[in-house]
Amino acid sequence: MANEKPSHTALIVLVIVVIVAAGVAAGFVYELNARKATAPIHSVRLGDNVTVNYIGQFGTGPQTGRVFDTSLYSVATNNASYPKSLEYQSRGPRSAYTPLGVHVGPNAPSGGYAIGPLTFSSVVPGFWQGLIGLAGNQSFTIVIPPNLGYGTLNMSCVANVPLVRSVPILTSVPVVQFSSLYPNGTPTLGAVFPDPTYGWNDTVFAVNSTTVVVEALATVGTVATPNGLPFVVTGLTSTTLTVSSRLTPSDAGLVLGHTASGSGLCGKTTFIVNAVDLGAGTFSENFNPEVQGETLDFTVTVVDIFP
Repeated sequence: MANEKPSHTALIVLVIVVIVAAGVAAGFVYELNARKATAPIHSVRLGDNVTVNYIGQFGTGPQTGRVFDTSLYSVATNNASYPKSLEYQSRGPRSAYTPLGVHVGPNAPSGGYAIGPLTFSSVVPGFWQGLIGLAGNQSFTIVIPPNLGYGTLNMSCVANVPLVRSVPILTSVPVVQFSSLYPNGTPTLGAVFPDPTYGWNDTVFAVNSTTVVVEALATVGTVATPNGLPFVVTGLTSTTLTVSSRLTPSDAGLVLGHTASGSGLCGKTTFIVNAVDLGAGTFSENFNPEVQGETLDFTVTVVDIFP
């Protein structure tokens, strides 16, 4: 029985099986090659370079849920579903929104790694660490605490400001400085123009060859907007105005202010009111980047992996 030759029919069946099996194997190899050509087949590993789309939102604080940055044009232009943070900045046209090139690791050179037209740069530790293990086209939410993100608040970038201030009704200004201090005014007796700091009207009270005396025309109840913040005139004497802030503790973290160019802290001229202390009579101007000191949620989708 063991030496019996296979029949003619058995040989035909065997040939058919071999041909079919070879065809299946060839199809499988073709499918693998197609997958390799269109998408990576391994997950992100330390040392890889990847491109990712992302939506960055606040995970803590008064701005929880607001988007502070994104690589997706559809998110950038949808304020109803994706409300934006106080310091959010649009990139402009659709062409400006592209996947971010990320080096997965801590030691990318300052200029990043270049692969063809793409550049892969360093990001905060929590971001690249959260990418490890993700596959191409896989989405995931990375929660990044301050110590793995942008750090804790730098308190040298926070200024305490009184809620109530006194403003002189008459201000003397050297003629040579008038145009820089009052860019919308003319040093002509009786000229009226908006005050560049408070927003109420000023007038030229007196003028000579060296000095311009400017008078504030505000009265009790006049609304003032120093640094873009809400104030109102609450008192008036022959020489001074009392100007009081209308900020409340519920405004903390939700009001954006600004200073004159070059007059801010830590290289910034915008700040967020991050505390209002009615008992102490002060509020804080926080010139740190708004993402500093906060837990951040990044929804990321890996686009391509370059081992």
